[in-house]
Amino acid sequence: MTTTLAPTRTSSPNRIGKVVRMQLLNKQTFVYLPLTILGSAFAISLMIYGIITLAVDDGSTEPMYGGGSQAPLWYFLAVGIQALAFSFPFSQAMSITRREFYLGTYATAVITSAVLSVTFLIGGLIERATDGWGFNGYFFYLPWIWDQTPAVAFLLYFTIAMFAFSIGFWGATIFKRFGTAWLIATGVALVLVIVLVCFLVTVFDGWPAFGRWIVDLRPISLVGIVFALDLIFAGTSYLTLRRATP
Repeated sequence: MTTTLAPTRTSSPNRIGKVVRMQLLNKQTFVYLPLTILGSAFAISLMIYGIITLAVDDGSTEPMYGGGSQAPLWYFLAVGIQALAFSFPFSQAMSITRREFYLGTYATAVITSAVLSVTFLIGGLIERATDGWGFNGYFFYLPWIWDQTPAVAFLLYFTIAMFAFSIGFWGATIFKRFGTAWLIATGVALVLVIVLVCFLVTVFDGWPAFGRWIVDLRPISLVGIVFALDLIFAGTSYLTLRRATP
């Protein structure tokens, strides 16, 4: 008597690609809103720079930098939440495994984060070539980030966008698996850990050393730190998603 083993189902690129296409059906989340936020923040920043330039008698100003460019990057936190909340139940109805959903969703995040980072890169190159659009105003280009070549700037933009996405996705998986109470408890626990670290640094008089570390921190080092945090949140998200119900 012989027995045959049932074939083990593996995630194929086609099925992962199906998840990517499914996620991109919601163009508002992944395309339109990031572009709207980016365009609005850019336009408002340029208007502010223009007002400052007109207010100066001789029209000359020191280089002007704003924080508006962070808005589309941190919006990816909302993208991470919506990527699970809107699509996960639908994916399970399509008999897509949780692993395939996870890989396809993160592939979508990688693609959109890369597109946004390329946009920042092109914008920064234009600002360098035009001396800040002709009036020394910079939205995409920050000297500290660009000091270690445009490639490092791209990596930093990319890892920050992915980190924001991973935080949102991580929170959504906790909510989906355990509910609101556990999500709030986890958030409170993280805040308490941060407060405890600040307390210990204060007790051991570590703030001067921490300040020196921040001052000496290079962009490529920050890329490594953010990437490591991204891996932690992404990994724990997968472990939680494996037992989440639609």
